[in-house]
Amino acid sequence: GGGYGRGTNHAGGLEGGITTGAPLVIRGAMKPISTLMRPLRTVDLRTGEPGAAVRERSDVCALPAAGVVGEAMAAIVLAGAMLEKFGGDSLAELRRNMDGYLAQLETRRAGD
Repeated sequence: GGGYGRGTNHAGGLEGGITTGAPLVIRGAMKPISTLMRPLRTVDLRTGEPGAAVRERSDVCALPAAGVVGEAMAAIVLAGAMLEKFGGDSLAELRRNMDGYLAQLETRRAGD
């Protein structure tokens, strides 16, 4: 059968908290890398004497690390959604519940 669908995926595959069947698109952002090129004035907390902070330069490019963190966070969120939907006390039970759901969808599609 025909069915309904979207002409575009401008919503990124998610509308109102429900996936649309289109690819799920995740966008992320990160803050700039902290840099302290000129040491600022500070105070030594042990002595109370004025001092200068250390000149600091972090990673030149944090993008590879951000990609790993973003991918891990997406996996955690998607795993949480799967647990919420299919539940279970074991991976085998979760898999059984998911397989049953997929079989139900196939039955529904075959009836169209």
